[in-house]
Formats: sequence, structure tokens, C-alpha cells
Amino acid sequence: MITLAIESSAHTLGIGIVKDSKIIADVRVSQIGKGIIPKEVAKKHQENIIPALTQALNQAKISIEDVDLFAFTKGPGIGRCLYVGALTALTLATELKKPIIGVNHALAHIEVTRHFARAKDPLVVYISGGNSQILVREKNHYKVIGETLDIGLGNLLDSFARELKLEKAWGSELERIAKNGRYIRMPYTVKGMDFTFSGLLTYAKRLIGKEKAEDIAYSLIETSFAMVAEATERALALTRKKHLIACGGVAQNKRIQEILRGVAKEHNARFFTTKKYNADNGAMIALTAEKMFKHGVKTKIEVKQKYRIEEAEVNW
Repeated sequence: MITLAIESSAHTLGIGIVKDSKIIADVRVSQIGKGIIPKEVAKKHQENIIPALTQALNQAKISIEDVDLFAFTKGPGIGRCLYVGALTALTLATELKKPIIGVNHALAHIEVTRHFARAKDPLVVYISGGNSQILVREKNHYKVIGETLDIGLGNLLDSFARELKLEKAWGSELERIAKNGRYIRMPYTVKGMDFTFSGLLTYAKRLIGKEKAEDIAYSLIETSFAMVAEATERALALTRKKHLIACGGVAQNKRIQEILRGVAKEHNARFFTTKKYNADNGAMIALTAEKMFKHGVKTKIEVKQKYRIEEAEVNW
């Protein structure tokens, strides 16, 4: 079975092709700068989607007629961007008379990581720009047992990078300038397994011009990561899971991997994160769509900007 999926929830347009649970194509076109302007990003997605599709088909060494299932990111995400992927997938599926399925973006992040970790029942730390959550599997759904009460961890890092007027205003660049920083005490807010980042962001912004940029960046990163780690450790202690996986864009960060690996070790759990698939990509959508289709999961063909992971059925 061959599945072709389109990921277009935010700044990355991804085309992924999976054949019988094996990724055979992964093409990404990212637009990362000093912020996301939905209209402009969606326009770029429209311009890039045919070349990206062609590249993915060539990479997989198949033709579009060979595809058995089409998929797209249903949500959550930016409406204009989501529609580009959804309408393209729907057009192809209709023209070729093939089935189509919409996939929850967060679920795809979890499933691609769980797939490579070979973890049946892990504690999940999902940390991205749009959201940050701690989850466990409960029957046919993932249950959120802890999450940010305001902004996502990635949003925190990217927002502060923009405040510093960095040319590359995203988390990895912030991490680079923080290498030689020293710690400054900052607001720390954890409530059980929930956490908040907006107060931390406000405090850090007020320090600009008063403290060295590398010191503020270092302190912001260390404080926010410690908050996530505390909530994760509490969740591990309560659930007693033997696997801890981290996924989502921020899970690419080496420092938070190091911290979470330490948390897992303290609780005799195995830590895992992927090397290639934490950033947004179409392959994770395709892999999840294949599982959904094979297990009879059906979804409305629609775009849903606010699509909670608890709403997504998981019966495999």
C-alpha cells in the first residue's frame, strides 16, 4: 500500500510517501524568518506544491497513479496553510478516484516517533511551536495529563528570538547565542503537570538592554526546559511508564533531549526521540494515515484549525 501525504499546517510544506510503513520519500520546503504571515506563507505553499510533489514522486520512483491513499494535515494549524494541503490532496484523490484521510498534526508527531522507538505505551512529551503537552494513551485516544496553559515552548523561544531581532528568529539560533551565557533567575511556573510561559517571556523581554543577550537567552532556555522536565518527572512518577518519547519541533533541541534523558534514567525508563522527523514533515502524516486507514478510522474531509489531539481516534 502506497500513501502520499501533504503537511502544510504552518511554515513547512512537506510531501511524504510511505509504502507498507516504510518511508520512501520525504520532501520539505520551509519558510522560516522573522515571523509567519499566513497569507504569504500559504501563497508560497501554493507555488511550491507541484514542484515538491514531483520531487517526492521521483524520490520514491513511482507515478501519481501508483498511490493508493492520499492524506493531508487536517489541523491544528494556520487555516490558509492547511487549506493548500487539503485542497491539493482532495483534488488528486477525486481525480484518481482514491480514498483520502485527514490527520491530526500532533498525533502524527507522536506516531512517527513511537514507530521508530517501537514503544507500545510510552509517556509522550510533545513540544512544538503551537503547543506543549504531556500525554498518555487511554483506550482509543491520547489523553493530555499536562500542558501549557498559554503558549507553546517553541512559540516562547521564537518570540524571544524576534525580540532580540535575530536575523534567523527561531529557537536553534537562540540556542546558539546562549552557549556562553550565565544564569539569571527568572519566573518559574509549574502547576502539577501544567506550566505557563508567557510570564517568563515578559520578564525576559524586560531584561533586554539591561543584561547581556546571551545571559537572557541561556536563562530563558534553562528555566523553560526545567519547567517541562519537572512536569515530565511528575508524570513519570505517577504513570510509571517504561518509555519516554519526545516529539515535535522543539524536541530537536539537544539540551532538552539531554534533560529528558536524565529524567527517564532516574525513573528507569528508556528515552527516545527521532533524529530526522521531529520537524514538520509529510512522512509522519503519511505513516499515520496508513495506520488510520488500515484500522478503519474515518474522518471528515475538512480543515480544523483548533483540532485537539483528544478528538483523534487511535485504535491500533
